[in-house]
Amino acid sequence: MLKKAALFIVVIFPLLTARAQSADSVYNKYLDFNLARFQDQQDKAFELGQNLVPLADKLPEKARISFYFSIGKMYEDNNEIDKAQPFYEKVAAAVPDYYVVHRALGYLYLDKAKAMEQKLSAATTDSLKTAYVKMVQKALPHLEKAQACDPSNETLAIIKSLYQKIKDDKGLATLDDRLKALHVKCLDILNDY
Repeated sequence: MLKKAALFIVVIFPLLTARAQSADSVYNKYLDFNLARFQDQQDKAFELGQNLVPLADKLPEKARISFYFSIGKMYEDNNEIDKAQPFYEKVAAAVPDYYVVHRALGYLYLDKAKAMEQKLSAATTDSLKTAYVKMVQKALPHLEKAQACDPSNETLAIIKSLYQKIKDDKGLATLDDRLKALHVKCLDILNDY
């Protein structure tokens, strides 16, 4: 029994230590990423962020969510929308009251819907119309959360216009009630600690 306990300690302890060091190392990389961002070294931050993506699961949860938002924003700023979107979706799923990410996602989906809308005028297929409606329906909840937490006449006009375009009179009629309900919980800053 004593041999088994000693063997367990000899084998498991180094593995646990290596894991802790690995997590510390990843967190240090996260700190380097943030430092580069705050020092306006965007190229360096972008490179550090891309290298950190496969290791992000080793970050503490709040730091990981903050990192996902930051790297998503960097991709968006670099016009790599399709790369930004999955990171924003992870943040929205983890912190549903963080309206900033909802605004970002809402406008990303809106841009995709606008691109489809331009093709709609020349198209006669129902599949493109259906895809357009689905994209608008993806954008609307995000835009509504953003509108509820940070009201904007422009965003409100866009939301109403989208409901009209997809002919969703019920959604438009109940918009005010949804905005009031969504306004109850609004988060505008992510903590990474």
